[in-house]
Amino acid sequence: MIGAAERYARAEQHSRHPLTARFAQLQRFELDPFQFAGCHALEDGRSVLVAAPTGAGKTIVGEFAIHLAMLEPPGGARPAKAFYTTPMKALSNQKFRELVDVYGRDEVGLLTGDVSINADARILVMTTEVLRNMLYAGSAALRGLRFVIMDEVHYLADRFRGAVWEEVIIHLPAEVRLVSLSATVSNAEEFGDWLDTVRGDTEVIVSEVRPVPLEQHVLVRGDLLPLFDDRAGVATAQVNQELMRLRSVKGPAFESNRRAQQLRSAVETTHRRPHRGGRRPVRPSNVRRIERLDRPDVVRLLERASLLPAIFFIFSRAGCDGAVQQVRRAGVRLTTAEERAEIRALVDECTRMLRDEDLAVLGYWEWRENLERGVAAHHAGLLPAFKEVVEDLFQRKLVKAVFATETLALGINMPARTVVLEKLEKFNGEARVAITAGEYTQLTGRAGRRGIDVEGHAVIQWTEGLDPQAVAALASRRTYPLNSSFRPTYNMAVNLIDGFGRGRAREILESSFAQFQADRAVVGLARQVKDAETSLAGYEKAMSCDRGDFADYSRLRRELSELEKLNRADRTASAKTRKRRQDDIQSLRRRLQRHSCHGCPDREAHARWAERYWRLRRQTDKLRRQIEARTGTVARVFDRVVDVLAALGYVEVDEGGGARLTAAGATMRRIYGERDLLVAEALRCGTWRELDPPALAALACCLVYEPRRDESGPGEHGLPRGPFRVALSRTQDLWARLDDLERDHHLPGSEPVATGLAQAMSSWARGAALDRVLDEADLAAGDFVRWAKQTIDLLDQLSLVAEPALAATARRALESVRRGIVAYSSV
Repeated sequence: MIGAAERYARAEQHSRHPLTARFAQLQRFELDPFQFAGCHALEDGRSVLVAAPTGAGKTIVGEFAIHLAMLEPPGGARPAKAFYTTPMKALSNQKFRELVDVYGRDEVGLLTGDVSINADARILVMTTEVLRNMLYAGSAALRGLRFVIMDEVHYLADRFRGAVWEEVIIHLPAEVRLVSLSATVSNAEEFGDWLDTVRGDTEVIVSEVRPVPLEQHVLVRGDLLPLFDDRAGVATAQVNQELMRLRSVKGPAFESNRRAQQLRSAVETTHRRPHRGGRRPVRPSNVRRIERLDRPDVVRLLERASLLPAIFFIFSRAGCDGAVQQVRRAGVRLTTAEERAEIRALVDECTRMLRDEDLAVLGYWEWRENLERGVAAHHAGLLPAFKEVVEDLFQRKLVKAVFATETLALGINMPARTVVLEKLEKFNGEARVAITAGEYTQLTGRAGRRGIDVEGHAVIQWTEGLDPQAVAALASRRTYPLNSSFRPTYNMAVNLIDGFGRGRAREILESSFAQFQADRAVVGLARQVKDAETSLAGYEKAMSCDRGDFADYSRLRRELSELEKLNRADRTASAKTRKRRQDDIQSLRRRLQRHSCHGCPDREAHARWAERYWRLRRQTDKLRRQIEARTGTVARVFDRVVDVLAALGYVEVDEGGGARLTAAGATMRRIYGERDLLVAEALRCGTWRELDPPALAALACCLVYEPRRDESGPGEHGLPRGPFRVALSRTQDLWARLDDLERDHHLPGSEPVATGLAQAMSSWARGAALDRVLDEADLAAGDFVRWAKQTIDLLDQLSLVAEPALAATARRALESVRRGIVAYSSV
């Protein structure tokens, strides 16, 4: 029961925020305080940063922004719009479907690079890269934009793609309100301060309260032991002493543990050796080898304890697929006959557009049977359509156990009652490393379904050498820092120079979160310079004179005034010096009298504006010097990028350091991706002019494909023949020259062109069967589709910027790749 004072306070808030109150009434759950706070900020006209745990309901605030936009009447030249951006196409697809259910297909569109649906809709869901490209291109779709929701904004820490988030935040029009939704990060206030600096009035709302409490367990053989002492709780991180005894027990001291008898029995059964007194002490080495339950047994245990549905996080794709097979071989079935029939009907409907021969290659029938048992794998190697089916069935509570890699934790709406972590370490591409506190929070954040579960459950399986204290530390630290990964790229540089000029571009980069973190003061100074430039432009306009250049006239007046002041103040100057000054003063007076503006009747009014102009100009120049004296790391990298572009002829730099784009630079404006400079050079040199569509598709694939660390190239015999090899050789030579040039300018360079998927992409573009292509690629279907779609993205860019003949080839290549499983989309 809430008291009268709190009821009055809520009523008062509702009266001040009627739109929020009405929106809240439409929701299935009563809004939490942080959700109300976010909606109130938006209704008051502010931007907002919401940092809250996974599953807490941050997206409600974003949905309220869409609601506000849609309240405006649709008529008029610029109907109000809202953009919802996500870091991944899968998230965009999911959000698109959710918003269509609310607003209908006519009002919602989807843009993900390879998919464009209803692009003129008032609500557009897109990947963040798409919005960045729209901003640089000055897209007409930006007209009427009121709100941008950036879901999973903490992705700006991603070292490969994070810069895109900062580019969008910096370049969005000032009138657009920004809704930033983040996982709980330890420096949310710092990030919010930066947003407030570059976007204006931004409210920071941080919540660390999970809507569904999380119970932490360690699975030791058949027992779920609490991680924390029930009497102490998570806040004190007091570890369950029973777990500590399991780790550190020596000899008979372990006998008092309630698991000792079972462990002793297991050991004696194994060794079959009698012991004096009939008792065998359990040595530490035996304790560390506590046998793990097989996966089928863990699933059955969770089923008996009513802890399904569950997500098992296994940090390898092979492990996920193997787990499903283990459960299948053990005969586990988690569904009723009615559920199995429903699963079969849904799966068949969702995959009906795929050809039977492709379904056979993809192992469809076994996959469907596993789904009917209520179990599934979820990882990047799965065909996207298959992953979406798994997600849909899990949300419908038809699939009860999903074995997934950590990619599932990145924002997809798949909450479970229980999350199981088999290990607390993963392979990062170079070595096995412990997961971080942030990763632990992200993974276990899937446990607990709001409105369904009273509590969520995180289960850690006991492994040899497990340290309960370390697990408790992971579980207790629920935050991690958000650090910028921003760095200037060639495409970014030419777009900034084209839109703002080199000097202004440097100031924009000084406003990045990367620079903010390096030196927080620089951002504030850069904002002052930006505001001052707006005022200077206004003053310059106000002092303009129809008789001539009043700025030049005012400069002469200032020189005269300063020289007269100096002459009066300096009584110690020699007669020769005073004579020279007097001559200069007389010369300036004559020049003033002869100036065309001297006889203007509004001369003194203009002069007052000129005085304000020069006073602010002095202050601005001082600010610029302060900025230059600080770290300026991002701007210095930008200068190196510009130097490379100038050396190659993409920009021309004048004597004053200013830069303008050449025709080649204008082409680069529309080339996005890690290989922007290499692509632009290849186009300018005509390197790919002789390629047919399959060969061009194969070469485009070489530019986007990132091989596994242990993957070696296919060698000459494994590559497409004919003009492809000539073009590839020239492209590799281009890359080597560019890499040397970049390193000469103290830039990091890039990875060599990767040819591992060239033959498979060429075969696919020539119409080869799926089984042959996957065999040539040595990739899972989902991986091949991912690289094929990135190849399509690059081919699409080529079709827009290349010379007409190559552009036509690129369009045909694109269509030849976009077929079969690559073309299929359940959206």
